[in-house]
Amino acid sequence: MTTVLSPLAGRAIGLASVPDPVFSGAMVGPGTAIDPVREPCEAVAPVSGVIVSLHPHAFVVVDEQGHGVLTHLGIDTVQLNGEGFELLVDKGDTVTRGQAIARWNPAAVESAGKSPVCPVVALEATADALSDLREDGDVKAGDSLFDWK
Repeated sequence: MTTVLSPLAGRAIGLASVPDPVFSGAMVGPGTAIDPVREPCEAVAPVSGVIVSLHPHAFVVVDEQGHGVLTHLGIDTVQLNGEGFELLVDKGDTVTRGQAIARWNPAAVESAGKSPVCPVVALEATADALSDLREDGDVKAGDSLFDWK
C-alpha cells in the first residue's frame, strides 16, 4: 500500500470541486485536491520514488509499487509558461516523500487569473483502490491525503 501525502499546506476540497472537467471528472484518475495557502511555498513529493514527468506547473512521482502520483500546481497554469515556478529537481531524479520539488506562489497564480487549486491524482488507479481519502479540512504539507492499495 502507498500512503500519498499532501504536497502543500491548504484545505482539502476533493476532485469534484476542481474547476476543470478533466480533473473533476476523475478522467486522469481518482484522488483529491488542495486549495493552497496564498503564500510563496514549496510543493513537496507526495511519495518517495522517481520523477517521471516534470513541468514547472506539474510533476509525477512513481513509487516502488509502480504507483504514479500527479501533483498539478493550479489549473491552466501551463499557460503561464513556467513564469513564477522554480523547479528544484530534475526529471529522472529519485526523491523522498516530503522533498521539495518546486517553488511557486499560489497568490501570484491567482492574480494572473488562474485557479491555484492543486489536484493530487492517483494515475491509472480505480476509485476503489483508494481509501481514507481527505476531501475536506485543513492540511499541512506531509499530512496523509489517501491510501492506495
